[in-house]
Amino acid sequence: MISSSVSAGVAEVVMDNPPVNALPVAGWFALAEALTAAGADPEVCAVVLRARGRGFNAGVDVKELNRATDFAAMVSVNRGCAAAFAAVYDCPVPVIAAVHGHCLGGGIGLAGNADIVVASEDATFGLPEVDRGALGAATHLARLVPQHRMRAMVYTSRTATAAELHGYGSVLAVVPRDGLREAALELAREIAAKEPAVIRAAKQSLNGIDPVDVKRSYRYEQGFTFELNLSGVADKVRREFGT
Repeated sequence: MISSSVSAGVAEVVMDNPPVNALPVAGWFALAEALTAAGADPEVCAVVLRARGRGFNAGVDVKELNRATDFAAMVSVNRGCAAAFAAVYDCPVPVIAAVHGHCLGGGIGLAGNADIVVASEDATFGLPEVDRGALGAATHLARLVPQHRMRAMVYTSRTATAAELHGYGSVLAVVPRDGLREAALELAREIAAKEPAVIRAAKQSLNGIDPVDVKRSYRYEQGFTFELNLSGVADKVRREFGT
């Protein structure tokens, strides 16, 4: 489900959970552990986060939540997502998200917290949470698109293309699908060629001047998801949308 490797100062962390890379609870925690381990490796100067299959990430495994008989799974998946998003943000070295296909829900949390995003021409980004009776990751979408576009995307569940995000400046480059991995690795190697101590200091300094505490704001959003589930509204919405 989650694999990792290191070569020439660059760590690759790969998500692979067919059919759409929607991660279960264990997958989110495994992703957090892999990212944390990569950042703790003194030989690693940059991390590429990518995926195999049809798309980058489709968020949480809703079917796992629907099988649950209590709220334990909801609590666990929210903690798992928070841990994985934080692992990207807190990684001591730059994290490059290489996004292809769909980047939805939790995928936005990962890409939004990455230091750099490169995307394939077929990549699309969105938060379908409202259609699932949930909220969350608007914190991270706001790092990818302007404020009013973010609000429209949350309310409508519409997606944005890689080309649009490139226009906003949040996607560094848009490349053909078959060149995505190499484009991300080339960028990571460029960073890894710098003085490691300076790169790690740069990452820490940039996090330190961030105007928004992404971890706290995301947990605030999650509180509304809990409320919607406790009230029964989330179940009603999921039934209506057949998920």
